[in-house]
Amino acid sequence: MTKSLYHLLVATVGLALLTGSASASEWKFNNGLPEGRNESRQLETFASDVAELTGGSVVINVFHGGSLNLKNEDVVRWLPQGAVEMGLVWANYLGRDAPALNAVLIQGSVGSSDELIAALPEIQEIYAEELAEWGIVPAGFMALPLLQASIFCRDEPVRTLEELRKKKLRVWSGDQVETFLKLGVSAQIVGQTELYVALQTGVVDCAVYPALFAHTISLHEVTDYAAYLYPVAGVPYVLGVNEDAWASVSDAERGAVTEAASRVWDRTNVYDAAEENEQAARATLAEQGVEFLDDFSDEDRAAFLEAASATWAEMAEAAGGNAPEYRQRILDILER
Repeated sequence: MTKSLYHLLVATVGLALLTGSASASEWKFNNGLPEGRNESRQLETFASDVAELTGGSVVINVFHGGSLNLKNEDVVRWLPQGAVEMGLVWANYLGRDAPALNAVLIQGSVGSSDELIAALPEIQEIYAEELAEWGIVPAGFMALPLLQASIFCRDEPVRTLEELRKKKLRVWSGDQVETFLKLGVSAQIVGQTELYVALQTGVVDCAVYPALFAHTISLHEVTDYAAYLYPVAGVPYVLGVNEDAWASVSDAERGAVTEAASRVWDRTNVYDAAEENEQAARATLAEQGVEFLDDFSDEDRAAFLEAASATWAEMAEAAGGNAPEYRQRILDILER
């Protein structure tokens, strides 16, 4: 091979590599949940599916547990601004910036898996409508089936509202603050990543948390007791995409992303094993030193659900805009 032909071949191969690299879209995905959560594993599988379905032309790198220093409650700020191309959007964190979205469904507004399943299609439609106003495209959804929220406490057992009124309680959303306030309980929002230290140092005495996920933040290391209080209305996570990033890829690539997202939905929108998984999680926590007490009484649980219903109505009214209409749409589905 002549020297000139050799240089031409090297240049051609180099150009091909450069072109291939330039044509690939690399997206960062901010996931505020800990890496050990099942949802985080689902997002990793989603990223792998996108790479496979696009032939590597769209590459999604998932960053877990707030490692990018992007807070869950700020997602409608940093995602439209392009801090990353994708992010996990959860309405329960958005009471400050998107109150109408946060008021679509709140903790305690759904009392069974059947009610949640019936409402999910309408919830997804509402989310898509509302997020469009923020410049966020819902590529798909990840289901969070109905969970059982327990009260985890350090030092002393708590299984009545009367006992809980003497404690400082951690919650994760504004509607929970309002609902517990109606019940005479002092509650404050503490983020997922700060909860362990908040319990360890006594900033809070107790925390609302699903037993199913307690192991992901080592809750057994900072609490001694737990008791079931209410069913969590598991509103779906949104796999949100910055609209400019969405527009920058081809129709075929967008189709591949939505197909990968639909697989996430199919894998997560499953309810059959919910009770079995809950009991298994409680058994593991018991082995780790957490004593599961008897459930809160029927009266206490009914009082919580009544307070939550009142909070839902107040939140929708206060949010204004489309919020009352959104709530009514869900109530119509639930035939209330």
